Amino acid sequence: MIIPGDAFRISDSIKKRLKSQLSDIIEPDFGLLDELVTLDMLTLSQLDEVQSKRTVNRRNDALLKLLTSEEYCDKFLTALQRTQQEHVVNFIKENGGE
Repeated sequence: MIIPGDAFRISDSIKKRLKSQLSDIIEPDFGLLDELVTLDMLTLSQLDEVQSKRTVNRRNDALLKLLTSEEYCDKFLTALQRTQQEHVVNFIKENGGE
């Protein structure tokens, strides 16, 4: 869980600095998308939109466009943790290693 004040910082960091790097390291196809639907972060229509992209990077780009609001930060990190992507959570929380 993230501290409430950190939600803005994390969401801003994802949008401005980390988006390109996250597109390279997130694994959307091994449970993450299903977990995001379970957490009510993606509708079935949005899921179809993300899944329709041909490459992993494009799926990640579409996903990040949908999930970078402050209200979704905690749930997004939870979904990453539940799908064994703790390294991505750490990368985000540490602002890309800075």
